[in-house]
Amino acid sequence: MNAVMRTRLRRALAWTVGGLLLAGAAVTARGLWEGEPYPAADPDRVAVRLKDHAQQVLDEAALPRDRPAPARVDTNTCPYRGLRALAHITENRDDVYSFTLRWRVTGVPEAAARRALEPARRRLERDGWTLTHEHNPRAGVGFVFAHPRAGEAVDVAWYRPTGTYAVSVSAPCGTVPDGFDAYDWPAAAWAPA
Repeated sequence: MNAVMRTRLRRALAWTVGGLLLAGAAVTARGLWEGEPYPAADPDRVAVRLKDHAQQVLDEAALPRDRPAPARVDTNTCPYRGLRALAHITENRDDVYSFTLRWRVTGVPEAAARRALEPARRRLERDGWTLTHEHNPRAGVGFVFAHPRAGEAVDVAWYRPTGTYAVSVSAPCGTVPDGFDAYDWPAAAWAPA
């Protein structure tokens, strides 16, 4: 191989390596800018899971009082991730939502509330959920459990000042399909059985 061929080969190799390094830097920069992507979320499936959790906790509670009023799965928009979040510090994404379903019953005596909490606690522990929080005993009793894989949470509490037994079940942020309308979403409705 003569000197001219070696020079051309070195140049081609340098351009190839330089191009690969530039492409790698671009991919890394985009990853830093965008941050970790949110997982996909099917709002209808999420709503079914949350309504199932809410109904199960209600059934386990066996409260001696009235049933909770019908409710709906609420949505909240989620923030940008990565360095892009700094550019959108006061804005959330319009394609990423978290989901929450809440119900409550008022006028529950403390003894009934304490009995109502235990079946849900035992089931969540048995099913592998992780206890993440115990509510302040001065204000009432309760706990929060999180699912170790799905990221869903169940918050069950009784508040002493009002006698309110409250349950909140939630799912973390996920990217929803194009065209999802949180205000016109039939699957969001929940009526306790």
